[in-house]
Amino acid sequence: MFFKELYQYRYLLREIVAKNIKIQYRNSVLGMFWTLLQPFLTTLVLVFLFGNIFGGKHDPATVVNYPIYLLCGRLLYEFYSQATKRSMRSVTGSASVIKKVKVPKYIYPVSNTISTFITFLISLIVLVGFTLFYLLNPSVKNPAPVINAHILLMPIPLLVLFLLCTGVGLILATLSVFFKDIEYIYDVFTLLLFYATPIFYTKARLDGSRLMNLMLSANPLYHIVEMFRDCVLRGRMFSYWSLLYALGVSLLVLMVGALVFWRKQDKFILYI
Repeated sequence: MFFKELYQYRYLLREIVAKNIKIQYRNSVLGMFWTLLQPFLTTLVLVFLFGNIFGGKHDPATVVNYPIYLLCGRLLYEFYSQATKRSMRSVTGSASVIKKVKVPKYIYPVSNTISTFITFLISLIVLVGFTLFYLLNPSVKNPAPVINAHILLMPIPLLVLFLLCTGVGLILATLSVFFKDIEYIYDVFTLLLFYATPIFYTKARLDGSRLMNLMLSANPLYHIVEMFRDCVLRGRMFSYWSLLYALGVSLLVLMVGALVFWRKQDKFILYI
């Protein structure tokens, strides 16, 4: 039912996605250019702050090319954070339209996830730029990334992340209608998730902490980020266990989100 209606209203979905992208940069001087500038500047700042600690080859707990390592994690985390937060606000933010026009309400959170995914794909141009730079200008501290046929597997972790964001977005969109404080709680959660996922640090830096290793193993975003890094930075096949676990969690969250949203959507109009 969910996917059938989604296909039926695909043209409306496309228009809403286009509108979301236009609204995002409507009053901005630089417009879509911020999609590239923001991750570029953020990466430069974080590399300046943490590059000497986590970068280089002098320590087994460091990474081969810290700027690309950091950028991979930062881009994927930012997509997850922005997609789920925008989906969370999508129903309450479209209250006036929902009260007047009868369309499947899950179009609103799903369209926000898709529009954020499109801007995320554009932001990957920054990653391409960093990769080309270090391929042409390798150094002892930041050698060239390993680029081979495994880079063709890059869409797999991105697809898994998209499914995860869609499912989480549907759950949050439902909760935000009935529980207004969820937005503030989720802001704290995403901040904790940033530090609980090895984005600017490495797993080896945890010094074998059993609790932290257990948290990482249970964190699907960690597995997705590491799969992506294996494809674009390390030039190797990612772990099949990471793929199965992350995909399983993402599909489960998506099914739960679709079910919860579908069962509660008729009551939305009473609370928005």
